[in-house]
Amino acid sequence: MAHKRGNRVSVSHVAQIILRGFLVAFVFLCPALLLPEISQDVSQGVTFLALLAAFVVVTEYSAAYPGLIEFRDAKPYNRARFVMFCVIVVSVTLLQREIVMASAPATWLTAVSATLGNILSFTFSPVSLLVSSLPQGVSAEHVEIVRVSTALAYTLSLLGLALFLLGLTLGYWPRRAHTFNVWVNLPNFDPTKGVDIVQRLERDAQINVVLGVILPFSLPALLHLSNFLVQPVTLETPLALVWGVTLWAFIPVNLIMRGVAMYRIAQLIRAQRRRVADAQDAVPLPPQSAYS
Repeated sequence: MAHKRGNRVSVSHVAQIILRGFLVAFVFLCPALLLPEISQDVSQGVTFLALLAAFVVVTEYSAAYPGLIEFRDAKPYNRARFVMFCVIVVSVTLLQREIVMASAPATWLTAVSATLGNILSFTFSPVSLLVSSLPQGVSAEHVEIVRVSTALAYTLSLLGLALFLLGLTLGYWPRRAHTFNVWVNLPNFDPTKGVDIVQRLERDAQINVVLGVILPFSLPALLHLSNFLVQPVTLETPLALVWGVTLWAFIPVNLIMRGVAMYRIAQLIRAQRRRVADAQDAVPLPPQSAYS
């Protein structure tokens, strides 16, 4: 295996970059490949978006300096987010495939989704609010499809969040043996601007967590209000349903994960400052000269 020499990167690093781009393109193409009756125009549009997303990822991870992607050098944070996003997309896609192909026998995924839909459809729940935001005139069958799909996506997102918090609690991320570069991992965060970096990280962390908590409840209300201004969002096509439900479930959890990660980084910086201060206090002062 070749190692890094100067500006040249190792073969393994190039392979990892290409693999990242391929996996991102696969996630974008997966719903269009698995769902039946996708038109040629839609397939071409999805292919273009998949190639564009892969190009952005490859460019970001091959660049020497940070750009858009956060936590680029703080693995496995981005890997955990991507795995959770991929699981949600594939699971909701497979569910829609089973629903569209009604001739196929129902599997455990359909049964589990229906059970989750019944459990999470209580009053003022995010699932119930999203279903109630659908415009009038939508068939009862489609309402049921949206209900079970949102319940499945929301459950998977909460499960991914729980696993992430468990990894943080067990000290799996960030690794204590590795240094955390704020500039590389938070390229849009200026540590020299405004108040102390620890206070800014904690403030931004609180904002992200609050937004992540309220978005599942506020997005359905915004969709309902949009019905009076623009064409209502019905999610009647399987492809639109997959991406709409996935983004609705993933974005709030992603904000919470980002907020928790930033708060954890603030704690690490605070602990590092405390260790430096203790080390300086432990160093004995030189003896004072009689002529000083």
